[in-house]
Amino acid sequence: MRTPLLASALLLASLATAGAQTASPTPNAGAPAAPVPGQPATMADNLRPTFVAQTPDDMVASKLIGANVTNAANDTIGQIADFVLDQKGSVKAWIIGVGGFLGIGSKYVAVDPSVMKLDRTDDKTLQARIDTTKDQLKAAPEYIYLGKEPPKGAAAAPPVGEPAAKP
Repeated sequence: MRTPLLASALLLASLATAGAQTASPTPNAGAPAAPVPGQPATMADNLRPTFVAQTPDDMVASKLIGANVTNAANDTIGQIADFVLDQKGSVKAWIIGVGGFLGIGSKYVAVDPSVMKLDRTDDKTLQARIDTTKDQLKAAPEYIYLGKEPPKGAAAAPPVGEPAAKP
Protein backbone atom coordinates (compact mmCIF):
# COMPACT_ATOMS: atom_id res chain seq x y z
CA MET A 1 0.00 0.00 0.00
CA ARG A 2 2.83 2.31 0.65
CA THR A 3 4.36 1.85 -2.81
CA PRO A 4 1.26 2.98 -4.83
CA LEU A 5 0.83 5.94 -2.50
CA LEU A 6 4.48 6.99 -2.86
CA ALA A 7 4.35 6.55 -6.63
CA SER A 8 1.23 8.68 -6.99
CA ALA A 9 2.74 11.41 -4.78
CA LEU A 10 5.86 11.56 -6.99
CA LEU A 11 3.73 11.67 -10.14
CA LEU A 12 1.68 14.58 -8.83
CA ALA A 13 4.82 16.47 -7.78
CA SER A 14 6.41 16.08 -11.22
CA LEU A 15 3.22 17.21 -13.00
CA ALA A 16 2.98 20.28 -10.80
CA THR A 17 6.59 21.21 -11.58
CA ALA A 18 6.10 20.71 -15.32
CA GLY A 19 2.93 22.76 -15.27
CA ALA A 20 4.66 25.63 -13.51
CA GLN A 21 7.42 25.68 -16.12
CA THR A 22 5.08 25.78 -19.09
CA ALA A 23 2.79 28.33 -17.48
CA SER A 24 5.39 31.12 -17.63
CA PRO A 25 5.23 33.08 -20.89
CA THR A 26 8.28 32.94 -23.16
CA PRO A 27 8.98 35.59 -25.75
CA ASN A 28 9.24 34.28 -29.34
CA ALA A 29 7.91 30.89 -28.30
CA GLY A 30 8.88 28.30 -30.86
CA ALA A 31 11.72 30.38 -32.37
CA PRO A 32 15.28 29.34 -31.53
CA ALA A 33 17.22 31.74 -29.32
CA ALA A 34 19.49 34.04 -31.32
CA PRO A 35 23.19 33.73 -30.39
CA VAL A 36 24.77 36.75 -28.79
CA PRO A 37 27.72 38.00 -30.90
CA GLY A 38 31.06 37.74 -29.13
CA GLN A 39 33.18 40.78 -28.42
CA PRO A 40 36.88 40.79 -29.33
CA ALA A 41 39.30 40.73 -26.45
CA THR A 42 40.69 44.18 -25.78
CA MET A 43 43.77 45.49 -24.01
CA ALA A 44 44.41 48.88 -22.55
CA ASP A 45 46.48 51.05 -24.91
CA ASN A 46 49.43 51.05 -22.51
CA LEU A 47 49.58 47.23 -22.70
CA ARG A 48 49.38 46.99 -26.49
CA PRO A 49 52.61 45.73 -28.09
CA THR A 50 54.28 47.91 -30.66
CA PHE A 51 55.52 46.11 -33.74
CA VAL A 52 58.37 47.54 -35.77
CA ALA A 53 59.34 46.88 -39.36
CA GLN A 54 62.98 47.05 -40.40
CA THR A 55 64.05 50.06 -42.45
CA PRO A 56 67.08 50.29 -44.75
CA ASP A 57 68.87 52.45 -42.14
CA ASP A 58 68.59 49.82 -39.38
CA MET A 59 71.59 47.75 -38.37
CA VAL A 60 70.86 44.29 -36.97
CA ALA A 61 73.14 42.62 -34.44
CA SER A 62 73.58 39.51 -36.58
CA LYS A 63 75.32 41.66 -39.21
CA LEU A 64 77.44 43.51 -36.63
CA ILE A 65 78.80 40.56 -34.65
CA GLY A 66 81.88 39.34 -36.47
CA ALA A 67 82.25 42.50 -38.57
CA ASN A 68 85.82 43.65 -39.06
CA VAL A 69 86.94 46.79 -37.27
CA THR A 70 89.26 48.95 -39.34
CA ASN A 71 91.23 52.11 -38.62
CA ALA A 72 91.84 55.28 -40.68
CA ALA A 73 94.57 53.48 -42.65
CA ASN A 74 91.97 50.83 -43.58
CA ASP A 75 93.90 48.18 -41.59
CA THR A 76 91.79 45.48 -39.97
CA ILE A 77 92.55 45.78 -36.25
CA GLY A 78 89.90 43.48 -34.75
CA GLN A 79 86.36 42.18 -34.97
CA ILE A 80 83.17 43.08 -33.16
CA ALA A 81 82.69 40.19 -30.75
CA ASP A 82 79.80 41.52 -28.67
CA PHE A 83 78.20 44.65 -27.32
CA VAL A 84 76.91 45.72 -23.92
CA LEU A 85 73.50 47.35 -23.48
CA ASP A 86 72.52 49.51 -20.54
CA GLN A 87 69.15 49.23 -18.79
CA LYS A 88 67.58 51.60 -21.32
CA GLY A 89 68.71 49.43 -24.24
CA SER A 90 71.40 51.81 -25.49
CA VAL A 91 74.83 50.53 -26.49
CA LYS A 92 77.14 51.04 -23.52
CA ALA A 93 80.26 49.45 -25.02
CA TRP A 94 81.45 47.60 -28.10
CA ILE A 95 83.48 44.49 -27.35
CA ILE A 96 86.27 44.06 -29.88
CA GLY A 97 88.29 40.88 -30.26
CA VAL A 98 91.91 41.71 -31.01
CA GLY A 99 94.99 39.58 -31.60
CA GLY A 100 95.06 35.83 -31.88
CA PHE A 101 94.38 33.75 -34.93
CA LEU A 102 90.87 32.79 -36.01
CA GLY A 103 89.55 33.81 -32.60
CA ILE A 104 92.02 31.62 -30.70
CA GLY A 105 94.21 33.57 -28.29
CA SER A 106 92.42 36.85 -28.91
CA LYS A 107 91.52 39.16 -26.08
CA TYR A 108 88.45 41.30 -25.70
CA VAL A 109 88.56 45.05 -25.27
CA ALA A 110 85.55 47.24 -24.45
CA VAL A 111 85.42 50.57 -26.25
CA ASP A 112 83.05 53.46 -25.71
CA PRO A 113 80.38 53.63 -28.43
CA SER A 114 81.29 57.23 -29.21
CA VAL A 115 84.70 56.20 -30.60
CA MET A 116 83.35 53.67 -33.09
CA LYS A 117 81.72 54.76 -36.32
CA LEU A 118 79.40 52.33 -38.12
CA ASP A 119 78.80 52.77 -41.85
CA ARG A 120 77.37 50.83 -44.75
CA THR A 121 79.68 49.93 -47.60
CA ASP A 122 76.70 48.64 -49.60
CA ASP A 123 73.17 47.42 -48.92
CA LYS A 124 74.40 44.28 -47.14
CA THR A 125 77.79 45.08 -45.63
CA LEU A 126 78.41 47.08 -42.47
CA GLN A 127 81.78 48.57 -41.63
CA ALA A 128 83.08 49.54 -38.20
CA ARG A 129 85.85 52.15 -37.90
CA ILE A 130 87.81 53.29 -34.89
CA ASP A 131 90.70 55.76 -34.76
CA THR A 132 93.36 53.61 -33.10
CA THR A 133 95.95 51.00 -33.95
CA LYS A 134 96.04 47.26 -33.38
CA ASP A 135 98.90 47.75 -30.89
CA GLN A 136 96.85 50.26 -28.86
CA LEU A 137 93.97 47.79 -28.69
CA LYS A 138 96.31 44.99 -27.64
CA ALA A 139 97.69 47.23 -24.87
CA ALA A 140 94.20 48.19 -23.62
CA PRO A 141 92.80 46.53 -20.49
CA GLU A 142 91.07 43.23 -21.20
CA TYR A 143 87.30 43.13 -20.89
CA ILE A 144 86.28 40.35 -18.51
CA TYR A 145 82.70 39.13 -18.60
CA LEU A 146 81.00 39.04 -15.20
CA GLY A 147 81.39 35.63 -13.64
CA LYS A 148 84.53 34.84 -15.64
CA GLU A 149 87.99 34.68 -14.11
CA PRO A 150 90.70 36.96 -15.50
CA PRO A 151 93.77 35.16 -16.88
CA LYS A 152 96.38 34.33 -14.25
CA GLY A 153 98.76 37.22 -13.65
CA ALA A 154 96.43 39.75 -15.31
CA ALA A 155 94.71 42.54 -13.43
CA ALA A 156 90.95 42.69 -13.83
CA ALA A 157 89.71 45.45 -16.11
CA PRO A 158 87.68 48.23 -14.49
CA PRO A 159 83.94 48.30 -15.30
CA VAL A 160 83.05 49.92 -18.62
CA GLY A 161 82.87 53.67 -18.28
CA GLU A 162 85.24 53.86 -15.30
CA PRO A 163 88.83 54.95 -15.78
CA ALA A 164 91.56 52.40 -15.23
CA ALA A 165 93.54 52.69 -12.00
CA LYS A 166 96.99 54.20 -12.52
CA PRO A 167 99.94 52.02 -11.44
